[in-house]
Amino acid sequence: QVQLVESGGGLVQAGGSLRLSCAASGSTFSINDIGWYRQAPGKQRELVAVISSSGGSTNYVDSVKGRFTISRDNAKSTVYLQMNSLKPEDTAVYYCNTPIRVAEDFWGQGTLVTVSS
Repeated sequence: QVQLVESGGGLVQAGGSLRLSCAASGSTFSINDIGWYRQAPGKQRELVAVISSSGGSTNYVDSVKGRFTISRDNAKSTVYLQMNSLKPEDTAVYYCNTPIRVAEDFWGQGTLVTVSS
């Protein structure tokens, strides 16, 4: 089964940008759709963006459309989330995951994004 490690979070001012990375190990990475999720304090975890196994299809939650871009490099077994025009409400712990791991409720450590106003 694929293992995932998130990185790239940090503190940024509103309007700034960050790029998150999701590094995978395991031979099945390239056949998995990958989603970026986030969980803000006191809120439920939500799906932010998802990319198909080939990278040819992407979808976003309405609140990030036009600001976030998900991409993947299967040769590097990595998925990225480019986040621009960040807002304080984007503050959350961000996780990447596959549908199977989500169904099993198995999550990594995530990476914290804090956007100051």
